Amino acid sequence: MTAKNKNVSVMASKTGFAAPNWHASAPETQKFGVVIADIPLGLSQKVRTEIVGQLNLLLADSSTLRDLYKKCHWQVGGPTFYQLHLLFDKHFGEQVDIVDGIAERIQTLGGVSVAMGGHVAELTRIPNPPKGREEVPAQISRLLEAHKIIIEASRALARKAADLGDDGTNDLVVSNVLRPNELQVWFISEHLVAMPLTFPG
Repeated sequence: MTAKNKNVSVMASKTGFAAPNWHASAPETQKFGVVIADIPLGLSQKVRTEIVGQLNLLLADSSTLRDLYKKCHWQVGGPTFYQLHLLFDKHFGEQVDIVDGIAERIQTLGGVSVAMGGHVAELTRIPNPPKGREEVPAQISRLLEAHKIIIEASRALARKAADLGDDGTNDLVVSNVLRPNELQVWFISEHLVAMPLTFPG
C-alpha cells in the first residue's frame, strides 16, 4: 500500500467516505473567450468564435436587464405600485428564461457563457443604475433604454448569424430574445402615456 493510499484509508476509517471533500481546486478546463475547435455542428471555429463573442455581449445585457427588473420590482412606489410590482416581476421571470437560452446557445457552440455578476458588469452596454430608489417614470425610462440596447443588438446579431449560416442562433435571437423584448417594451411604455383616468362629462 502506498503512503497516499494509506493516508486515504486512515482518513476513511476516522470520518467515513461520506465526509465531503470541499477543499478541491483545479485549473479552468476552458478559458473564457476560447471556443472548442472541433464540434459536429457544421460551423467553423472562426464562425462560432465570432457568434459566441456577440452572444456573450447579449447575455451580459440581458442579465443586467433581468436584474434591473428585479430592482424595479422591489423599489417601485406610488399609485400604480401593485400593477407595476407584478408586471416587473413577470418581466423578470421572462428575462430569466431569455438569459438561460442565450447561455445554453453559447455552450452549444463550444463557448463559455459569462455567468457571474462582476464579469457581467465588465461586458454589459447598459448603464449602471443608482443604488437608491427612483420615481416610476425614471424606472420605466431606464428599462426602455436597456430594452433598446438589447433590441438593436439582437437585430444586428440575427443578421450576422444568418449571413454566417448559423440558423440556430438566428432563430434563437429572433424568436426568444427580440420578440419578447419588443413585447415587454409595449407593456411598460404604455405606463408613460399621459392618459387621464377619467374624462370630463
